[in-house]
Amino acid sequence: MFDACLYFNTAALARRLERLWAEAFAPFDLTPPQAFMLRALLREPGQLQGQLAKGMAISRPTATRALDGLEAKGLVTRSPSSADGRETVLHPTPEAERLRSALDEASGLVTAQLRAVLSDATFDTTVGQIRTVRQALD
Repeated sequence: MFDACLYFNTAALARRLERLWAEAFAPFDLTPPQAFMLRALLREPGQLQGQLAKGMAISRPTATRALDGLEAKGLVTRSPSSADGRETVLHPTPEAERLRSALDEASGLVTAQLRAVLSDATFDTTVGQIRTVRQALD
């Protein structure tokens, strides 16, 4: 009935992907948003919260909620920015550093599963097209 509906198809896809990533990150007691955020901070420590939110294409309040969870788990520290008092600087903790390779491996396994089901070419094309649509709508 909604075969040509962008909302219906992307929402259904998002729900399915959410389940896959939730399963992958469950052993770490992390939600997919928390795990991706932590992986971003592990790759680039010292980001400002606003920078991180923008890079992840989420709102600052959404970033704050995810960071609250990561901080409560002892995986992220926050400190005031010396350059801008309205901003917070984010750093992964040593505990987060210990999870880095396992998080990357879990993520890589999901990506490999998706590539096996879709083919590398379809996976790459689909991700690129979705990114293009998302950016066009920003």
